[in-house]
Amino acid sequence: MPTNIPAGLKSSPQKFTFEQGRDLYRSGRFTEAVELWQKTAQQYQQQGDRLNQALSLSYLSLTYQELNQWETAQQAIQQSLTLLKTAAPPADAILWAQALNTQASLQLNLGQAEAALNNWQQAQKYYQQAGDTLGSVGSQINQAQALQSLGFYRRAKQLLEGLTQTLTALPDSDVKISGFRSLGLALQTFGDASKSQRVFTQGLAIAQKLDAKPQFSSLLLGLGKTAADLRQPDAALNYFEQAEQVAANPGEELQARLARFNLFLDYNKPEHVVSLAPQLLQQLQQLPPSHTTLYQAVNFTAAINRLNHPAQVLPLQDLSALMATTVQSAQRIQDAPAEAYALYQWGQLYQRTQQWAEAKQLMQRSLTIARQRQAADIVAQAAWRLGQIHAQTGNHTEAIAAYLEAIQALKSLRADLVAINTDVQFSFRESVEPVYRELVALLLDNQPSQANLVQARELIESLQVAELDNFFREACLDKTQQIDQVDPTATIVYPIILPDRLAVILSTTGQPLRYYVTPKSHAEVDQTLSDLLVALNPVSDSKVRDRLSQQVYDWLIRPAEADQALQNTKTLVFVLDGRLRNIPMAALYDGQHYLIEKYAVALSPGLQLMAARPLQQTGISAIIGGISQPHVGFSALPAVETEVQDIAQTIPAAKLLNQEFTSAALADRVKNNSANVVHLATHGQFSSRMEDTFLLTWDGKVSVKELAELLQNRGSASQGIELLVLSACDTATGDERAVLGLAGLAVKSGARSTIAALWPVKDKAAALLMTRFYAQLRIAGSTKAEALRQAQLHLIQHTDFHDPFFWSTFVLVGNWL
Repeated sequence: MPTNIPAGLKSSPQKFTFEQGRDLYRSGRFTEAVELWQKTAQQYQQQGDRLNQALSLSYLSLTYQELNQWETAQQAIQQSLTLLKTAAPPADAILWAQALNTQASLQLNLGQAEAALNNWQQAQKYYQQAGDTLGSVGSQINQAQALQSLGFYRRAKQLLEGLTQTLTALPDSDVKISGFRSLGLALQTFGDASKSQRVFTQGLAIAQKLDAKPQFSSLLLGLGKTAADLRQPDAALNYFEQAEQVAANPGEELQARLARFNLFLDYNKPEHVVSLAPQLLQQLQQLPPSHTTLYQAVNFTAAINRLNHPAQVLPLQDLSALMATTVQSAQRIQDAPAEAYALYQWGQLYQRTQQWAEAKQLMQRSLTIARQRQAADIVAQAAWRLGQIHAQTGNHTEAIAAYLEAIQALKSLRADLVAINTDVQFSFRESVEPVYRELVALLLDNQPSQANLVQARELIESLQVAELDNFFREACLDKTQQIDQVDPTATIVYPIILPDRLAVILSTTGQPLRYYVTPKSHAEVDQTLSDLLVALNPVSDSKVRDRLSQQVYDWLIRPAEADQALQNTKTLVFVLDGRLRNIPMAALYDGQHYLIEKYAVALSPGLQLMAARPLQQTGISAIIGGISQPHVGFSALPAVETEVQDIAQTIPAAKLLNQEFTSAALADRVKNNSANVVHLATHGQFSSRMEDTFLLTWDGKVSVKELAELLQNRGSASQGIELLVLSACDTATGDERAVLGLAGLAVKSGARSTIAALWPVKDKAAALLMTRFYAQLRIAGSTKAEALRQAQLHLIQHTDFHDPFFWSTFVLVGNWL
């Protein structure tokens, strides 16, 4: 509801009437507000006052929208616009601005985001023409909402961030509250949960100060979702319950209840899920159709559809009937995307009951709508499910074609894959990764041809890219040269964990791809890898460790050696999958020797993500930073000081130790120093969650994204960083995707190679290994992978740190040359 009163309404009784209506609206008394606006519009009509009648009808439409009365809202705003066009004297800019603002709000609610965006852009011009800063800012905030609905998340975020300073400086108002809410939602979409939480809190404080009750529920809902993102379920539940209690209309109440429902699903609370589901179903059936309520119905069905046994929550026929009604409602209000999504969920219900013909027909209808609208996100999902149906009914060729269409759609979505449509919970783990894996499984059925092997390898590479895009929540990784083509002594190993087998593709320059397969269930592979990770602890039984390590060796390496495929191989480069990422390949055991005793070992997040230029040993120089003293709750690393000093004696280096090692000092050295190696000996953690991946400097934690940007910020005279070494970091315990943080940093920072630890070890062992590594690196002709190998062999053969726990934790990610 606009808070300003147009210039022509400065006198009583008009001014009083409009302020009274505004107050009723703000306090959530929408029915009373409707009665007031209806009466006011009739009075102005009798007086022949077209301008005031138009304004009353505009406010009436806005209030109808709060009550989900879309048809009457549409009639009111159309009548208002007609009056403005025919009024004499002509309507001033502020009246046009507010009418267009109301129409755009209705259009967004009805799923017409593009029309809404155009109207809000026009409204902004009118507000600027009238000199109304508050109105202009409000229109831009609304434009950001429309942009998000259209999938232009980056544009929305940029627009809102550009408004932040203006917004903060504005006096407290409804518009300012809406601005903070929209910014909070944008930050939430991009995964910046902490900043989102701060923004929502600011907005709520202003709403409470102004007693802006219609804003309470949406802000509390935002805070609840942010708390859920931060893994604070109790706080999230509290916010959702508050949001439901203060909801100003049934739609907001439903939204809060749905959020609670999803939280219970996420935290496996079946008793709450089962009791809440029928209430939600009844509410969804009763609310009049709108863009919002249609997506709520789809979202509700999608949430239950993700369960292994959805019928334990609600009968599938009830969900099917809900989706049938949703499809009809979407057709009635002409919301084609909602129709396509509803058809998709409806088809999944039939797929579950193996009613293949019905499932296929619904998925095909969904896909047809999605193609017509060029809605790549819906194409990706509907084509994927259609592929599954074809595969389940034995249509192998049609299945592969459908999967390929889904993959192509996903690739076209790279720029916004992280947040395609929050209304339907587009999840990477649930909606992206399986598409790649299931197609790879189809291609590798029976005896795959070379063409199928090549395609499967490309898909695994593409999945790596998609995972890293998802980690950083932006498409930031550009392909470069296929690096395996420049090192004939390297063999690339692609292990692929499939539901019923462990497949391995081997790639060597100039040779056909080789393929080996071991029939093992996904569960058995996972259990073996988990047991091996535990057994690598030095307090574990070494015989158990060797047995498990040899088992994995037999899966990944033994078939290739028996086939004499590794005769001329010096370096094994692993593009790892799933839980394999947390296993140090160097420590695999053949019964007599560790893998590192036979080959240099490197990891890659995808060979097309790296530049192929080898390191020039003659020009090695480093920036070395570290913290040896206990600091802000982290323990001391006393050997770090020795490590820094020893490396500085081995290669030319600029040092930053303890208090000197601040983020600003590091940024300054990186920008103004031509060093090609950055070595950081400090606490840190890698995680599959970007917000939990950080590095410790003296002045606090530096996020992985901040560190990547810092390392990229080099002066014009400096080259890119050849090697980034993180010698005291570790991966998040129990997080099978924690190495994503390491791989993500390796690629995003622009460093051609990264060395880091999978788990923390004694800092003395780290210091010995690192000093030896740099000495080896200076030897002419040595690759980074071979230098790390020699340093690890030195610990095995000449120190007390010969247990794999101490030396195998260090892994090289990226360019191994």
